[in-house]
Amino acid sequence: MKTFVAVLLVVFVCVLPLAAQTQKIGYVNSAKIFDDLSEARDITKRLEAMAKPIQDSLQLMQKEIETRVEDYQKKESMLNDAAKRVAVQEVQDLQQRARDYAQRKDSEMARQREVMLAPLKEKILKAIERIARAEKYNFVFDRTEQVNILLYADTKEDLTNRVLDNLKRGR
Repeated sequence: MKTFVAVLLVVFVCVLPLAAQTQKIGYVNSAKIFDDLSEARDITKRLEAMAKPIQDSLQLMQKEIETRVEDYQKKESMLNDAAKRVAVQEVQDLQQRARDYAQRKDSEMARQREVMLAPLKEKILKAIERIARAEKYNFVFDRTEQVNILLYADTKEDLTNRVLDNLKRGR
């Protein structure tokens, strides 16, 4: 029992100074950083330009499906059962091709977005790290309008503008 108390006392003496150390915690708003950086806006414009032909193709596919459905509805009463099944199957095939195309292009665009944004994300993280190290922050959280992991923070600990300054000055 005496050894247990002695060990506990040693642990308490060793841990107490660590517990007394203050932790400096800051936060950034990554959405604001992205919105304020011209690089991010340029990437967004390029991604939108890449998405435009895809959207146009999907609209053409949808128009074709609507046209086929309208034609079928007009001619339905004159078609025999076999012709009806063929017409319905054609519409279903067109719908499936449109869904497959949309899913494939969504995946491609998501990959392209990640590829294009990866260098910028790395640059932002390095700027956050530089500021955190220089100003001796132990932790830096992200606080955006969409994701609010940080429930309360004093605005004096907001590093967002310092990160933006750092990025815009190119350090």
